[in-house]
Amino acid sequence: MKLNDIVAEIGGVLEGDGGVEITGLASLSDAVAGDISFLSNPRYASEIAATKASAVLVNADWSGDCPCALLRVESSDSSFAKVAVLISPPPIDFGVGVHASAVIADDVAVGDNVYIGPNCVVEPGVVIGNNCVLIAGCYIGHDVVMGDNCKIYPQVSIRERAKLGDRVTIHNGAVIGSDGFGYTPDKQGVWHKVMQLGIVEIGNDVEIGANVTIDRARFGKTKIGNGVKVDNLVQIAHNVVIGDHTAIAALAGISGSAKIGEHVQVGGQSGFSGHIKVGDWSGVGAQAGVTKDVAPKTFVSGYPAMDHRKAAKNHANIMRLPALKARVKALEEEMENLKG
Repeated sequence: MKLNDIVAEIGGVLEGDGGVEITGLASLSDAVAGDISFLSNPRYASEIAATKASAVLVNADWSGDCPCALLRVESSDSSFAKVAVLISPPPIDFGVGVHASAVIADDVAVGDNVYIGPNCVVEPGVVIGNNCVLIAGCYIGHDVVMGDNCKIYPQVSIRERAKLGDRVTIHNGAVIGSDGFGYTPDKQGVWHKVMQLGIVEIGNDVEIGANVTIDRARFGKTKIGNGVKVDNLVQIAHNVVIGDHTAIAALAGISGSAKIGEHVQVGGQSGFSGHIKVGDWSGVGAQAGVTKDVAPKTFVSGYPAMDHRKAAKNHANIMRLPALKARVKALEEEMENLKG
């Protein structure tokens, strides 16, 4: 596309040649002629001056030198995502129909314009909404209800009685509705399984990454709210509730019956104790260990998780320990000399 055409689609203020042809997307450091790039994270600002891109998206208030066309927008990050849609290849169309190798129970209710790919297994009582795509090797358990426009990638397992809303995307290898980790020991210390009788309920517009595991509830529901985004390799235990529009980065682990509020941002490799509450619009830093409730609109980090400013101060003090140790040793030697 011509840069002028992109501007017409996404808006913004153009500085430079709008007639340049845009043929690809790239980072500032990797871009070549024909590519469009963007600056979102300030740490990469120095790379603009040396970029070989034909155009760069920046936030409206950015200042600096740029060797190519510059497009000022309200949010360079979200605008770049829109550009990606404009110039990327169209999504793969799997068509409509059921592959000959798929195993579909007789009473399955299948909506209009549905594709069920090779080696999928769909058990009795399942309801599949309109325009759904089950790509290959998926397992859909008994009495699962799936809304419209869902896309289920290869090797996904959705266990019995789970409920999916509309426009749910689940990536390769995810397991929805496996048994929660529920056991009780007897007097001899032998563990006995506690039946996991609940379900998983997933709202609308949810995207679940590869190899995510979401356990069914012991009773009631493990609930994933509308608009939730879950990165790869996240574990969500039984009876957890995730509020609307929360985002969870990779390798996070959320213990049973924890309640995560709406619009929460959860950093990678963070861990949550069971039965805690995390308030709306809060943030949890990467590798944080959340052991108690988090108030709304606060940002916590560290282990145990605490207010980020306090955690940062504590970390700074720890980093000073080697110098402090050397100073104490020198003072001790000086004291011994004075005694002598």
